[in-house]
Amino acid sequence: MRKKTIALLMASILPSVSLSALAVDLFNDQKTNEWYKQGEKVLANKLAQKTQNKAKNVILFVGDGMGISTLTAARILQGQQAGNSGEEGYLSFEKFPFSALVKTYNVDAQTPDSAGTMTAMMSGLKSDAGVLGVDEDIERGDCSTVKGNEVATLLELAEIRGLSTGIISTARITHATPAAAYAKSADRNWEDVSDMPDKAITAGCEDIASQLINFEQNLEARYQGIDVDGLDVIFGGGRRHFLPKDIAFNSADAISEVEGDRTDNIDLTAQWQTSYPNGKYIIDQAGFDALDTANAQQVLGLFNESHMHYEADRANDIAGEPSLTQMTTKALGILDNNDKGYFLTVESGRIDHGHHAGSAYNALTDTIEFANAVQAAIDNTNPEETLILVTADHSHVFTIAGYPKRGNPILGKVISVGKTEASLARDGMPYTTVGYTNGQGHRNLTGETDADKGYNEAINTGRIDLTVINTMDSGYHQEANIPLGSETHAGEDISVHAMGPGAQLVQGNIEQSVIFHVINKALGLIE
Repeated sequence: MRKKTIALLMASILPSVSLSALAVDLFNDQKTNEWYKQGEKVLANKLAQKTQNKAKNVILFVGDGMGISTLTAARILQGQQAGNSGEEGYLSFEKFPFSALVKTYNVDAQTPDSAGTMTAMMSGLKSDAGVLGVDEDIERGDCSTVKGNEVATLLELAEIRGLSTGIISTARITHATPAAAYAKSADRNWEDVSDMPDKAITAGCEDIASQLINFEQNLEARYQGIDVDGLDVIFGGGRRHFLPKDIAFNSADAISEVEGDRTDNIDLTAQWQTSYPNGKYIIDQAGFDALDTANAQQVLGLFNESHMHYEADRANDIAGEPSLTQMTTKALGILDNNDKGYFLTVESGRIDHGHHAGSAYNALTDTIEFANAVQAAIDNTNPEETLILVTADHSHVFTIAGYPKRGNPILGKVISVGKTEASLARDGMPYTTVGYTNGQGHRNLTGETDADKGYNEAINTGRIDLTVINTMDSGYHQEANIPLGSETHAGEDISVHAMGPGAQLVQGNIEQSVIFHVINKALGLIE
């Protein structure tokens, strides 16, 4: 220490003495350290980055509810599943060269919802919670306030530019995040006509499922003189909102006695097939696997009555469901047939649902699958012509706490540095590293891979003696403090990660609406 202090003092007194030369001598040992060399490599990679502004294609990945703590915990779990300590690893997109923090609040809400946040990303302006594709002058639930307050979205602008377009979600395709790309609605819950108040139906407002099927016609009516060919790829869940409430319309893999919800007796899947006679409507893994990506024109894939399964629970689907990675890969194979390029948005909707159910296991395993889908996009695109953005719409009240030693199972009980037994809280009971501020609380559904099964149990918040409970089991739900019907979103910033043309624009701390402007600039949608 004394030698270092003297050298630094000499450098300040004698300008001719090079501080860097002294540092080389002083830090030779330090420079051989693996952490030091890793840092030098990161800097070298950043200095070698070459940037350009224009992209041919853009893929926007949205991990619904994927806050910073979710990224950290998923990164650790991914590493531990591979036999490592976990902390030193990266999710695929965390290696991207550019990133920023994103402010997620809605115009009228400090802690946001998915409708307002995705509308911001799709349109370039912030809006209210609970509304889709409209600006802040809307009044939620009032159909009459929609007209005149509609906003143009990236999906629509890409269509007008002649790009191929696609939407993928593991949630219902009519759910808030995917719906914000194509729908104009005073309420995110108007997924089909049966969800709408009579006043809205009488006033002529169109439900979200119908807007998806009529996307091409509605867009051409909104902007006179344009001619578009409609969405090329639609993959997701939510089949019930497209079918009449009549057992005769049940799909082969229907779960409910009557699958459909629509009370207007309209079969939107048949209507879509009439509009696109060369299109393929598919409902299961077999239909998905049979798709010929080289020749497919339009594809509508509705793989579940409601949301698709959690990744950990996907094997339990009756007729088989493709994974998010498979859907992303297949979509890219179809969209890249267009020489003009494409715009694709991919949502992992069930990360959010795992958190709402208080299941870190389901939220994190879906996050890992989301990262796999991003890697598939990297592997199947040209980085010189494709901008890939990975972000979230909001965070959750999900925490990583205590003082566990490095490599401690992220879903396990806290074992402190230097210890071999679980640490005990002041109440004499062990506690887990991850937990929730609010929600339904503890569940011990041994072996269960569907987090939603926890809703069948009574609320059980507060402390539980975990001494003999396996908290790493797929059916374990973490403790929560505040009793609520489900765990809630959080209001802190989330992250956005970028690679490809235009990625250098993703820096600093930005409003969520800036994501639209980055994509618009890269694709040149509005010059």
